[in-house]
Parts: sequence; structure tokens; C-alpha cells
Amino acid sequence: MYARVTFVQTPLDKVDEAISIMRDHVVPASEQEKGFHGFYALADRETGKGISIFLWETEADMIAAESSGFYLQQLARFKGVFSAPPVRELYEVSVKP
Repeated sequence: MYARVTFVQTPLDKVDEAISIMRDHVVPASEQEKGFHGFYALADRETGKGISIFLWETEADMIAAESSGFYLQQLARFKGVFSAPPVRELYEVSVKP
């Protein structure tokens, strides 16, 4: 399993908006992508920092979701919500329950 982790920063008054976009649009769209295996969102309402973790069955599935433009399409939903460019990192899930 593989994970795409994205670190974001939002103004405090935009945290709920970011969560709604993720819950109502990005996650349902991701569920349609080949190899999607799950999702977690972490939010710090006091600082506006957020972390999203998308899980993929294989590295190829994760890369396909990026190279197809899907990742950038989903980021575009947050135009005007993030106060800094998101930082994306890719990982192999090395331990899981």
C-alpha cells in the first residue's frame, strides 16, 4: 500500500470550508479512482494546518492518479482556501494493522 500525504495551511476562517470541500467533493471523486484504498484528514483548528493522507493499493495506482491530472484537478477545488502552496510527499506504507 502507498500513501500520498499533503500538508496544507489555511486561514483560520477557512478551515471548515477546506474540510467541506474535502468531504463533499475530493473524497467522493477519489473513491472512483482505480486503487483508492482510503483517506484520512487531520486538521488543527488553532493553527489552520492540515494533513491529508490518501491510501492507494499500489504505487502505480497512486502515480496514475497524479499523472492523469486528477490530483491537480482536486487541488484546484481549494483555490482561495489555502494560504500557502500545498506540500506533497509520497510514501510506502511500511506497517499497518
